[in-house]
Amino acid sequence: MTHAAPSTPARKRGLTAVDERIYRAVVNAVMSHRLPPGTRLGEADFCALYDVSRTTVRKALQRLAHDHIIELRPNRGAVVASPTPKEARDVFAARRALEREIVPLVVRRATPASLGAIRTAIEAEEAARHGADRAAWIRLGGEFHLLLAELAGNAVLQRFMAELVSRCSLIIALYENPGVPMCGNHDHHDLLALIERGDTDKAVDLIEHHLLDIEARLHLDEQDRKVNLAEALGER
Repeated sequence: MTHAAPSTPARKRGLTAVDERIYRAVVNAVMSHRLPPGTRLGEADFCALYDVSRTTVRKALQRLAHDHIIELRPNRGAVVASPTPKEARDVFAARRALEREIVPLVVRRATPASLGAIRTAIEAEEAARHGADRAAWIRLGGEFHLLLAELAGNAVLQRFMAELVSRCSLIIALYENPGVPMCGNHDHHDLLALIERGDTDKAVDLIEHHLLDIEARLHLDEQDRKVNLAEALGER
């Protein structure tokens, strides 16, 4: 899969332990389908659940908005982001365009160390899949593609990928059928083999079809259901 939410350590983001707990709880709830698109996240609810001030809650919400997990709307506050079908298609189109540029750079710069890093990332994805940890599986899938961007050695492409992977992770978490079993990442294994062989053309073709296949599995329809925030965040 190609997915997952940001994982920057809390200390690098300026978050406290409580801020990080709120941030992670919301991310995991979204990635696990417990918080659907458009769910309102009231500051007062977080204050009551975590026994913290609104200032603390707002720090976590601002980071979630920065990572495109939620939207901060005037007169409505924080809501889980609701990418439209067009936005979702546009994001995936941008991902395909960007990764077509990244993969040849990864092939060209491949070393035993970089190949080992890719292999380790795939193993972490597989461990999450076998453990039925959907949130971690989505996050690690995204981190696999962020690793490719890092190995490409282009800082500008890497920054663009960070935003697109975050947005794709949300889209996948929200619109992929939660009843679909977590499939093995055969494309990631196959991509590694092509990089090892130096087969740039086939690697580029594989990454494009990989992203198209993921987009085709999405159900880009509107969702509307009542949510108990405490239950969704695992605080009850």
